[in-house]
Amino acid sequence: MASSSLTHTGSGAPAAIARWLEIVAAFVVIIVLVGGITRLTESGLSITEWDVATGVLPPLSESAWVSEFAKYQATPEYRLEASVGGMTLAEFKFIYFWEWFHRLLARLVGVIYAVPLVWFWVKGAIPKGYKGRLVALLALGGLQGLFGWLMVRSGLVGDMTDVSHFRLSLHLLTALLLLACLVWTARDMRRLLIDPALPPVRMAGGSIVVALILFIQLLLGAWVAGLNAGHAAYDWPLMNGRVVPEIDFQSGFLWTLTHDPFLLHFLHRWWAWIAVAALIWQAHRTRRADRRASIALNAMFGIMIVLGIATVLSGVSLWIAAAHQLVGALLVAATAWAMHADRSARQSANLSGKASH
Repeated sequence: MASSSLTHTGSGAPAAIARWLEIVAAFVVIIVLVGGITRLTESGLSITEWDVATGVLPPLSESAWVSEFAKYQATPEYRLEASVGGMTLAEFKFIYFWEWFHRLLARLVGVIYAVPLVWFWVKGAIPKGYKGRLVALLALGGLQGLFGWLMVRSGLVGDMTDVSHFRLSLHLLTALLLLACLVWTARDMRRLLIDPALPPVRMAGGSIVVALILFIQLLLGAWVAGLNAGHAAYDWPLMNGRVVPEIDFQSGFLWTLTHDPFLLHFLHRWWAWIAVAALIWQAHRTRRADRRASIALNAMFGIMIVLGIATVLSGVSLWIAAAHQLVGALLVAATAWAMHADRSARQSANLSGKASH
């Protein structure tokens, strides 16, 4: 028998599930930040194996540290890059920490999501129609972790000194999709507090276009990070003193579009303004439905632009670039919130209109 205080017909269950999802979303934001630091410090290839259980603990003895260091020394990144300037065991411990911490957070998020999900399920507290979505979010989180390991593996073969920027973008964008879905579902739960009979909010119309524009900007940003293309120019708004950088298309248009650091840096800079225009439109549409969501969206893309420019002018300062990625995650969360508020208001208006007829 399900607890009367946590049945889907009462207000307790949706509120509790919404808080749980918002906590998980906050942890995903932290993981994105730590992932950015891991990339910026070139720590991602410091752990060459994936041990789900034993990998929870870092090396606990000096001999264990030496063994882990030896595994890293066998990677192409160390042989072709890190060994040139020399690397001490202490320096290795620094980069190892960030990759280990990133993986630890991923495991923690899995537990924070899976355990309450089972508890809500057993208690019969999940509102009708949401079990499949909540299980799908769990699967998406697991898939994101798999993409992370496939990304690491891409940097451990042949003469690769970095991970594949395609796999990096897949890993990052899956995390951001998970974040957006968590926020969206949490808002659905809070909507049930108003009326338990309300259907889930569906994305439609202009919101889909805004999402696509933002997706392209995030994809470009992931490729810029994966190819270290942020170092292609340290001036703004010009790039190395030019409005349009010199681009060599001899390798073909498609290869250049997906690999050339100068072109990708240029596109990421200027597509950002198309994304800003789309987000301004979305924020304006959201203002009447939820003023706080509209303000949050305006604030996030404003800060994002400032930090993007600062990242360039600072020569890709570690903490400014990390803050840029952090705000990128917060921007995704704010966009999901604003879109949901907008669509919720319009969907409710449509339902009211049909009921009046």
